[in-house]
Amino acid sequence: MILLNAEKISKGYSERQLLDGCSLAVNEGDKIGLIGVNGTGKSTLLKIIAGLDFPDSGLVTRANGVRVAYLPQNPIFEPDATILQQVMKGVAIDHEQAAQAKVVQQADEYECKTILTKLGLCDYDEKIEQLSGGQKRRVAMACALAAQAEVLILDEPTNHIDSEMVDWLENYLKRFQGAVLMVTHDRYFLERVVNRIVELDHGKLYSYPANYSQYLELKAQREEMLLATERKRQSLYRKELAWIQRGARARSTKQQFRVNRFEELKNSEYVPDQSKLEVSALSSRLGKKIIEINNISKAFDGKQLIQDFSYNLLKGDRVGIIGPNGYGKSTLVRMICGLLEPDSGEVVRGDTVKIGYFSQESFIGQEYDPSVKAIDYIKSISQEIETPEGMLTAAQMMEKFLFPSDLQYTEIGRLSGGERRRLYLLRVLMEAPNVLVLDEPTNDLDIETLSVLEDYLEDFPGVVIAVSHDRYFLDKLMNHVFVLAGDGKVTHYIGGYADYRADVAEQEKLKKQATEASNKEKRTQDGRSHQEKLKFSFKEQREYEQIDDVIAELESKIEETEKAIRDNASDYSALQELTEQKEQLETQLAEKMERWVYLNDLAERIQQAEAARGLH
Repeated sequence: MILLNAEKISKGYSERQLLDGCSLAVNEGDKIGLIGVNGTGKSTLLKIIAGLDFPDSGLVTRANGVRVAYLPQNPIFEPDATILQQVMKGVAIDHEQAAQAKVVQQADEYECKTILTKLGLCDYDEKIEQLSGGQKRRVAMACALAAQAEVLILDEPTNHIDSEMVDWLENYLKRFQGAVLMVTHDRYFLERVVNRIVELDHGKLYSYPANYSQYLELKAQREEMLLATERKRQSLYRKELAWIQRGARARSTKQQFRVNRFEELKNSEYVPDQSKLEVSALSSRLGKKIIEINNISKAFDGKQLIQDFSYNLLKGDRVGIIGPNGYGKSTLVRMICGLLEPDSGEVVRGDTVKIGYFSQESFIGQEYDPSVKAIDYIKSISQEIETPEGMLTAAQMMEKFLFPSDLQYTEIGRLSGGERRRLYLLRVLMEAPNVLVLDEPTNDLDIETLSVLEDYLEDFPGVVIAVSHDRYFLDKLMNHVFVLAGDGKVTHYIGGYADYRADVAEQEKLKKQATEASNKEKRTQDGRSHQEKLKFSFKEQREYEQIDDVIAELESKIEETEKAIRDNASDYSALQELTEQKEQLETQLAEKMERWVYLNDLAERIQQAEAARGLH
């Protein structure tokens, strides 16, 4: 069943044609990932499909009664609203326009609180203005997920949220019964969640019924076919050109046909894929002594973020820093860069160290006048730079970073968010640092840019330190992971994100095995050898006779508690107490169920033993 259908959508701004006759049908059960280079119009297409923007031409239709929830890339919040009030109302896009577009805004209070709790936002009365960037992103996500819509339209849902929350969202969307259309550059998300990838390229949509790895194969096949077609066209063109240059010997129909065919070949359009960011790693010389971190500590407002942390950075180190939002990741890298002093301890930097710091907060529009042209922003760092390929000008470097000549003279304020991030990244690299410190470098960057940035970092001869929640990025590049737990402790793991998760899983497995072994030994000591004596004790016999009624009573109490939770959805204190009561009842039920299995198994074996004795 088709839930949404966009037909021949076109949209342009000034001289830029973003969408050119794009068509897309969203079917029930679709999990669609929309990808493409920054600035190509992905967010614009989502807004049009959601009904929050209008195409220059084309039509978007919905099946009757279909509800749509929309997560914008840059949500706007009510300034004085609490978390719960905001989620109940929905993300503060243009509400009048949202009502006309039938974008779901209002949500059930109980559902809102459930989603907020799962997203780690338990203080429903906290003001939005007091939240961190990551917490605000989770509030915006809750607005979309709590709306109970049939279609979720999500613009960069994984940006600015930590790895654990990305894991949760990944599992949630995999179980989601409706359709999902999202712009994301999280490649693990594209691999594990989506069943269809749609690529926006030069105003056109190309659909692949595949996840990320399958998409790469199918795209390679499509590009190879295009190249083969172009090679044939070029060969035929050369032959026809030679014939035309010799001159037609007679004005025959056949010869006129060849003249016409030559004109068609000459005028046929072939658009090569120019979205290949290729730049050799730039770096200045780095000495033996790099950065020594000696017992540094840092606290803010009584909260200990870093406690007695030490590490000696060596050549070739690729360090990924992860942890929940607000646990001190940016604080740690700022101390490494010398932008923030530790409360105790010291950071010693070598004489040859030249740090390039890519800040999470340094969006171009905030740092520079939005009217500044992109090329002037780069020239303010350097007019030209020495590279392994020779001396390159600022304009040539911008070409390599997907800024063609017309875009170079565009004002910064008119660039998309991803284009600004790419421009800022180029500015950092133009300084030719030998230690790169990147705070959330993957946010807002398209997959094409990410892939080549990763290739750049693989060849980079210096040290790389990156705060990132992009699991693919961490696995591909990092050989060390620092995990911040929020209590000041920084735990060091060897390898990338998958290695860290495997280590944690192994530790949890060993801990579980040790607990089970301890419990088994305790049961053996407290119990008896059933091989020697297969019969109920008086206490077990009584428990066996009553356990069915006990389980039924617990199940009834859980149902009553769930009803009370729904009835008290607006009473925070009562809700908290009832939730704890429900958890206790569920724990008791689980224990009784385990006991029921044991007693019934014992009863069965007693019967078998008695039957065997009767035979003898």
